[in-house]
Amino acid sequence: MRVAMVTREWPPEVYGGAGVHVAELVPRLRALCEVDVHCTGGPRTDATVHGVDPALAGANPALTTLSSDLSMVQGVAGVDLVHSHTWYTGMAGHLAGLLHGVPHVLTAHSLEPRRPWKAEQLGGGYRVSSWVEKTAVEGASAVIAVSEGMATDVLACYPDLDPARLHVVRNGIDTALYHPTTSTDVLRRIGVDPERPVVVFVGRITRQKGVGHLVAAAHGFHPDAQLVLCAGAPDTPELEQETARAVADLQAAREGVFWVREMLPVADVRELLGAATVFVCPSVYEPLGIVNLEAMACGTAVVASDVGGIPEVVDHGRTGLLVHYSPEDAGAFESGIAAAVNEVLADPARAAAMGAAGRERAVVEFSWEQVAGRTMDVYRAALG
Repeated sequence: MRVAMVTREWPPEVYGGAGVHVAELVPRLRALCEVDVHCTGGPRTDATVHGVDPALAGANPALTTLSSDLSMVQGVAGVDLVHSHTWYTGMAGHLAGLLHGVPHVLTAHSLEPRRPWKAEQLGGGYRVSSWVEKTAVEGASAVIAVSEGMATDVLACYPDLDPARLHVVRNGIDTALYHPTTSTDVLRRIGVDPERPVVVFVGRITRQKGVGHLVAAAHGFHPDAQLVLCAGAPDTPELEQETARAVADLQAAREGVFWVREMLPVADVRELLGAATVFVCPSVYEPLGIVNLEAMACGTAVVASDVGGIPEVVDHGRTGLLVHYSPEDAGAFESGIAAAVNEVLADPARAAAMGAAGRERAVVEFSWEQVAGRTMDVYRAALG
């Protein structure tokens, strides 16, 4: 079986969960079938890169994305199946299926109807991306949801999809790459005191990740706690400015607030996660949340919102604590985050036990080899 994996992200240009998923899945799939990677971005030696039509330079990002998709459609000729990820390559998969007469398998990592704030970033392009996603999902031979919660959302957003074509294959984690560590070099480089409790966040500056809620909640953290915000790649300049103001207000109100704006290498992120007393994921929308798995694999307790697929990862009371999120009551959510963080900080032995349980859960239940095997089952079903 020869598969064309069409993706926006491919190493070294990986900035989100979908990119991590593809980067981890492909090597495992290659032990089971032949996989050609088609991506966007800079030159690669291990993938075919599809650029933007020069005539569309400066156009709305939705249009430049579609121009790369059309190049991918042409480039995947001769494969047995095409597998797309997110709306960015959904149309490439859909049109390739039609043109070449092969099955199109689509992995849904997020859903445009659940991310209305993207209109800030894309303008009218958000209506285009929403149409692309709807067309690709409803026309796919098979749709993979990365959690049960995501599967529920897929059917709610696209009721015309035949449920028989929907499959759940949860994301995985490389527990050899993400593991507990005792090093504090990165903390010291940033200026963090490793002898005091440390609360860590890692993620992009986007409405989805709830950074603003975390910064607001941090005003209520125990005075001894330090906060490390490893947050970059803002969706818009306006959101970056908004975040900068909120962080400045927090730094004026309490000590021990550190903002790392650049995207750190994996080794540094692993050290931050392993050194944290508690990791916080305040997402308002999260199909699964690979970053929670990364923190758990590093042996760290997690405080997270109870949205999407997060409750399938974070076992409340055992590997961390879940906080209810309601868009109608941001104040209660932020107070809940502060209370949960303080509860974990107040009992170091319990925090350590949660971290150990999280590591065990990551190793036993979320291997990428399992993900690859289940993905192959979907391919076989799609091929009939």
